[in-house]
Amino acid sequence: MYKPFLVFTLLALPLVSSANDSSADLAQELTNPIADLITVPIQMNIDRDIGPADGTKITTNVQPVIPFDINEDWGLITRTIVPVIHQDDVFAGKGSQFGLGDINMSLFFSPKQPTASGITWGAGPVVLLPTATDSKLGAKKWGAGPAAVGLVLRGPWTVGMLANHIWSFAGDDDRPDINNTFVQPFAAYTWPSAWTASLQTETSYNWESEQWSVPVNVALSRLVMFGRLPVSLQGGVGYWLESPDSGPEGFRFRLQANIVLPR
Repeated sequence: MYKPFLVFTLLALPLVSSANDSSADLAQELTNPIADLITVPIQMNIDRDIGPADGTKITTNVQPVIPFDINEDWGLITRTIVPVIHQDDVFAGKGSQFGLGDINMSLFFSPKQPTASGITWGAGPVVLLPTATDSKLGAKKWGAGPAAVGLVLRGPWTVGMLANHIWSFAGDDDRPDINNTFVQPFAAYTWPSAWTASLQTETSYNWESEQWSVPVNVALSRLVMFGRLPVSLQGGVGYWLESPDSGPEGFRFRLQANIVLPR
């Protein structure tokens, strides 16, 4: 099981001398996983000391988030994770592999207005697609299950949780079944200068192997402008507190660019 990691971030310098109120507002909106924004986060994670050969894995997740209007009261937010993976010596004697991993897609049906208590929420299905281009980069299973997210914005604070559970229902019978719970509580604070500090975990439990993954991540991001295109830049270092028997150990490194596109 994956050893949770702790993430700190060092950011690129801003391209503007100061951030105005709208930049800070947008920076806080980006802390909301179901905000009414079209975004394309590109996140690179580097993990080390994996498996008996102490291998290395670089995962670049392209994670487009696209909202759709259903009617005046409801929206649909699609969140897709497309992993591109390069790994070396993760499997003893098998060398390196490079290619596409399994795609994870969540669909959140969400009211356009928060509840009377200020809670923004969404719920829907999550689907796992066996798109890996190499058998060592994916599970070779189809999976699906429920997903939900809820959060509250209070001044500069954003606090919430995202969760899902995936069961496999088809695929290679020789590969282990999937029965995984994922829970991601998060908190973020955004300054008027459009800097954001965040704390989260990325906890998962494999009910088949009975192994936990409990990450603790601390991040610092900065919203900058490339011309008229807003981009949130983030970099980080993490530590895996626990992992599966063949999972990564020690420190982890993360870089991310979150591109905001016009609707």
